[in-house]
Amino acid sequence: MAWPTLITERLVLRPLTFGDLDDLAALHAQESFWWYPFGRGWSRRETQSFLERTIERYRAPGIAVSAVVVAETGELAGWAGLSIPTFLPEVLPAVEVGWRLGEQYRGRGFATEAGAAWLRHGFEDLGLESIVSICEPENVASGAVMRRLGFMLERETTHPTRRVGLHVMSLTRARWRTS
Repeated sequence: MAWPTLITERLVLRPLTFGDLDDLAALHAQESFWWYPFGRGWSRRETQSFLERTIERYRAPGIAVSAVVVAETGELAGWAGLSIPTFLPEVLPAVEVGWRLGEQYRGRGFATEAGAAWLRHGFEDLGLESIVSICEPENVASGAVMRRLGFMLERETTHPTRRVGLHVMSLTRARWRTS
């Protein structure tokens, strides 16, 4: 199965490529891009490793994140998509929807637009019955996006290695259809 490219009103959600490394490294270097959960920006080497792992996930049927490209300008704004939240075994089996955008792309509805597209793909194309989204309670902006997308708090828990609080939000296909 070819990795999907999803088109929304303002975005192109396409597979990341090695050609994205420079733009992605600039985004990942922003402290706020990785504030939750790391509290710091990433190095180019960390970004390259992330990109290699992501591209490897495209080679086999599975779930991974994709580039978020602003259709009008062609700019890489960040990434969004589906993943398996292996860092939180208590919620498995599960598929998570998530997003990360550069500072200059926040507050424009791009996270909500990308999240909605990936929810549609997960429920309609992949046939998932439920999808989770996980954030630290202090990440108010992501929590607001989750609520706009129809997610409801499923549980409060603690990250097993970092020992910070987490909100696990969930959305069922049935609830998604009626929202």
